[in-house]
Amino acid sequence: MKKLTIAAALAAASMLTAPAQAANADGKLQVKLMVTGVLPDGKIDKINTVVPAVATALGATPGTKANDNVVPTLAVEYYATPNVSIETICCFTQHHVTGTGSIAGANIANHVLILPATVTLKYHLDAGPIKPYIGVGPSVFFYIDEKSGTVPTALGATKLKMDNRLGVALQGGVDVPLGDSGLGISLDAKKYFMKTKTHFLTAGGVEALSTTHKLDPWVVSGGVYARF
Repeated sequence: MKKLTIAAALAAASMLTAPAQAANADGKLQVKLMVTGVLPDGKIDKINTVVPAVATALGATPGTKANDNVVPTLAVEYYATPNVSIETICCFTQHHVTGTGSIAGANIANHVLILPATVTLKYHLDAGPIKPYIGVGPSVFFYIDEKSGTVPTALGATKLKMDNRLGVALQGGVDVPLGDSGLGISLDAKKYFMKTKTHFLTAGGVEALSTTHKLDPWVVSGGVYARF
């Protein structure tokens, strides 16, 4: 993941040093290369199903948290008008989940790879040399290659499956043009409202534990853009 972040930084530097003739400050298409911090919550919102042996291990106040991550991000934006645009982003972010409360420190999920498919409708304000914007849109988190942690596995729940769910993203940020070249610097923040349901399954396919988690991550980015 660090190698990907370094590669994104190098690509961003290449965009800024590219010939200005390649970009157009009034173009319809804008491409951003960003370094992004993904800051999820991950706490348990509800326990849906649990077998007795697992319930005993959970204790009275089980909770969970997911780790933060830093990843490269590509954003592509189409300007329908000078003030209205549609943007989509592409990135993969990997997380692990640990226990809190009565299961503090427990290894719950070793590996969860997420593709946060997001489309936002943005409105851009003209504030002189800077271009602030706000946006909103739907998002679906696709979960890939989830792996049960050591604690659920020890209790017989050897497989983890997480449900892809529809959520909403709110967005705010600012583009700072570098003159009239069509190149610039961008800062962006998104707040997602997203839940998922987890299914911990035994080798025989029996659901040992099912929980609903509130992810609600902040996703903050900084990088460069070129408009064509």
